[in-house]
Amino acid sequence: MILSTLAAAAALVQPLAEVPFRVAEDAIIVEAQVNGRKLALMVDTGFGGAVSVDSVVNIGKPTGTMNLKDFVGTFQAQSVKVQSLRIGGYAVPPGDMEAMLAPGERYSSFSYNTHVDGILGLEPFKAGPFEINFQNRKFVFYPKSFDVTQRVPDGKRTFLAKMLPIGHSSIELAVEAPNGKKLVMALDTGNSFYATTHKDVLERIGLWPQGRKPKFVRTVGVASGPVDSWVKRMTGMRIFGVEVPESYWDVIDLPASSAESDGTIGFQFLKNFNIVVDYERRRVWLENFTGKVSEPPVADVGIVLRADQAANRLRVARVLAGSPADRAGVKENDQLLAIDGKSYFANVGFRQLRLLTQGPAGSKVRLAFSRGGQLIQLDLEREPLYND
Repeated sequence: MILSTLAAAAALVQPLAEVPFRVAEDAIIVEAQVNGRKLALMVDTGFGGAVSVDSVVNIGKPTGTMNLKDFVGTFQAQSVKVQSLRIGGYAVPPGDMEAMLAPGERYSSFSYNTHVDGILGLEPFKAGPFEINFQNRKFVFYPKSFDVTQRVPDGKRTFLAKMLPIGHSSIELAVEAPNGKKLVMALDTGNSFYATTHKDVLERIGLWPQGRKPKFVRTVGVASGPVDSWVKRMTGMRIFGVEVPESYWDVIDLPASSAESDGTIGFQFLKNFNIVVDYERRRVWLENFTGKVSEPPVADVGIVLRADQAANRLRVARVLAGSPADRAGVKENDQLLAIDGKSYFANVGFRQLRLLTQGPAGSKVRLAFSRGGQLIQLDLEREPLYND
């Protein structure tokens, strides 16, 4: 009776503000203002800072430098003092916040099928409890009197996870493997995949044999540059207290850049939940409103594409051994002319390059290539390309 009364009281606390967001291609996009400049920002809770924008976006003169760490490395960039910050109509006290100026047009080139000027990190959200409500596509900002620990989870649809006592600029939570070994994983809306970890982490917890070479290695982009990665089917995982019978994780071949974290849980898992983060009380509430906790594996034909700026075309940078493309005779450096009759040019963003040939398992795609002036047309059937 006491618990239900406390939970009801917590539910009655009025929010400070509600801010709508839109869901683009595997990302949350919100309208914001930084130093008076209106921006469209991708919300990235895996970025511990306040804001990072393309250096071509004018939000003021540089006032310093700052370091940014991603999955595998660290790089330095100029920064601008944040004088004012609004997320939608909600004013955030800027305090000592800085905005990082990413070189060139880093974020717009990632292409979320909508205009993006940069990213909005975790720092502006940490002042009080906040909710990422995927169901209604809005952020809810609560006063500090809102206490998420008064909610009672049922362990089936609702869950209350404890933040680990590490990571002052991230939301680190426990993930448990079927053998009982634990991983430390960040809640990361900026990771467009289901989850990302490292080969050495899987070796450490006994989910990947030492020295075994993975299949279907491809190139993906992180903030510090391109890295090799592959997909691993995971079974019987418990993610933030949620039982996940089967899921597909991206695994980076290089060791992690941090000794504290084993990777991040990304958008493809998080989109199934309404999530309340109470940073001060170190708790995260998850409400599974979709009834799903994972998706079937992505299917592909097994090519990695790169932009050839000189020819204004796309070329094959890698053919995954054993893939449908490999069996059909696709070669590195083949020039891609069209996919299902649609031409693509060198202005395709890095993220889009990976998505172009993906689709449901068993579906077919027609690819047109040029090799030495010869036209080659292939009908390929997409297959899930993962490691067990």
